[in-house]
Amino acid sequence: MKIKFQLHIITSFIVAAGFLTGCSKNPVTGKKELIFMSKEKEIALGAESHPSVVATMGIYDDKNLQAFINEKGKAMTKISHRPDLPYQFFIVDSPVVNAFAVPGGYVYFTRGIMAHFNNEAEFAGVLGHEIGHITARHSARQQTSQILGQVGLMAGMVLSETVRGLADQSQQALGLLMLSYSRDHETESDKIGVEYSSKIGYDAHQMADFFGTLKKLSEKSGQSIPTFQSTHPDPGDRMNKVEKLATQYQTEHPAKYNVNRDAYLRKIDGIIYGEDPKQGFVENNVFYHPELKLQFPVPSGWQYENTPSQFQMAAKDGKSMMMFMMAEGKSLEAAAQATVKNFSLQVLENNKTTINGNPAIVMISKQAAQSESGQAQAAQAAASAIQVASWLIQYGGNIYAIHGVSAVGDFNNNLNQFQSVAQGFKSVSDQNILGRKPDRIRVKSVQRDGTLRDALKDNGQQDNRLDELAIINGMDLSAKVTKGMLIKTLSK
Repeated sequence: MKIKFQLHIITSFIVAAGFLTGCSKNPVTGKKELIFMSKEKEIALGAESHPSVVATMGIYDDKNLQAFINEKGKAMTKISHRPDLPYQFFIVDSPVVNAFAVPGGYVYFTRGIMAHFNNEAEFAGVLGHEIGHITARHSARQQTSQILGQVGLMAGMVLSETVRGLADQSQQALGLLMLSYSRDHETESDKIGVEYSSKIGYDAHQMADFFGTLKKLSEKSGQSIPTFQSTHPDPGDRMNKVEKLATQYQTEHPAKYNVNRDAYLRKIDGIIYGEDPKQGFVENNVFYHPELKLQFPVPSGWQYENTPSQFQMAAKDGKSMMMFMMAEGKSLEAAAQATVKNFSLQVLENNKTTINGNPAIVMISKQAAQSESGQAQAAQAAASAIQVASWLIQYGGNIYAIHGVSAVGDFNNNLNQFQSVAQGFKSVSDQNILGRKPDRIRVKSVQRDGTLRDALKDNGQQDNRLDELAIINGMDLSAKVTKGMLIKTLSK
């Protein structure tokens, strides 16, 4: 299972616990200000949140690329305003074009954003931007207008409060808050990014160029939107501002500033681009998981998301949702007991059955929502209780759970849909599914002088992907290329 984010935005995360109040000097601005957490708390929060980030996205295994970001990260933190923090850098296994930072020194790049960088200088600018959020203590400076953000729910999936109850519990291990930085903080981090990347020898004008790539991504229908664009300044405006900041810095500090285009492209040659089919994918309204060799239907028109821990989907009206995950326990009976305990369910029906030859247990249960104080208020519980249909299925040496969730009043109307999905659970033997390969970035040399369009066509790229490939290469299709120049192409 793997994340599928459409128009999904991840910024930096903090855990809502133990804020400490005090007045101290900001390491970047030099100004005295009220800070809500100590350095020790920042470090602790980063360490606490890291396992949840990994569980949500997974780590992308590329030792050479990991060594590169470690090297540049170490060089940059040495010249930063807070060199004493225990920084760590990770590439997470998500196709979304994204980078984010967690208090205490944890910095994450998705493989999606690594695939879209076209030189080391672009990477260094974004690295400086994210480290800037940490050194300027933006998470600590942010006021209490933080938004509870469950990483596992897709953007745009609007669930009723009653239905959301079980979804929240299913990912309680995340325990994260989404923090949308203010425009002032983003602008400050852009300035820090210019400073830090320049100090380790990179041309910050390339950081400005990358904002052009982000703008094109946001304008292209159906593309994932980068983290920088949530409540952030327009990327076109930021491109102009960063361009001026880079020019000003280089005027004040004359030196040779590197771009290192070819060296970077060679580092990402072969990186997975887009979804990785082996971790699960949806095709023709069916979810397939090649590694687990299973499949089940996805209702037409439902939105869905796939993460390493679960697959979940919901009707557009937000009145029903379903989740698929690995169940706890080594037997069906143990899995049933764990489900009841973990989700605080009151079981109404419990029956043994088989689903396409696989032993299974089906349960119908209720779950009452809790008030903010944690006490179940009778009137409130009656109005907001949810009902759950659970199928626990023994297959391939594992036990899987499929849950259908809706408000009590809507449950009967949705039960047939839930049953259709669960009863469609079965094995996969189609080699076309089991052997599906992901797209990968393949770096090629341009064969002749011409345009990017010519070069892509010379390398057998499909017409319907040329616009996408232009964005990946950070160019227009009409841009001039010369023989021997390196460009990105896509192939299995």
